[in-house]
Amino acid sequence: MIHLTRRLVRRWLDTLLHIDDTPERTSAAFALGVFFGFSPFLGFHTLLAVIFAFLLNLNRVAVILGVYSNLPWIIGPYYALVTMGGGKILGYKVPPGFKLQIASLFEHSAFEGEFWHRLITILKPLFWPYTVGSLLGAVLLSLIAYPLALAFVTSRRRIHDIMQHHHK
Repeated sequence: MIHLTRRLVRRWLDTLLHIDDTPERTSAAFALGVFFGFSPFLGFHTLLAVIFAFLLNLNRVAVILGVYSNLPWIIGPYYALVTMGGGKILGYKVPPGFKLQIASLFEHSAFEGEFWHRLITILKPLFWPYTVGSLLGAVLLSLIAYPLALAFVTSRRRIHDIMQHHHK
């Protein structure tokens, strides 16, 4: 499965070579996508990223690749970690019995209204830690993504140009 994911990621990243934008603009588009992909706007991240790509006239493919760099097996641990970080920054303390509340939540079916009512009640105090933590995490990851994407796009384009030159 990891081999398939690597191949898929490499193929997606290779599509970045088929655009006429500069490596800097392509990397900026990817970094913008990473920002939205890891932002607190989960559920709206794709729509917001595409809107910003249009507004800033950035490559939509690169933005979408950045958004979906937040893979399904990363989402849970990432948001838990940044919410804890946001809680530390804001001085948030986990309420007593929080683990018990979470455990008792799963005594109900997700198809019951009671499940969702309890979930909102349990998670409501985490709103600001989640928002602050995931915004800071998204900014940090997008700042890391830009130079990595720039190095990747630049080197792949250089290799592509060398290969094209040798075939002429």
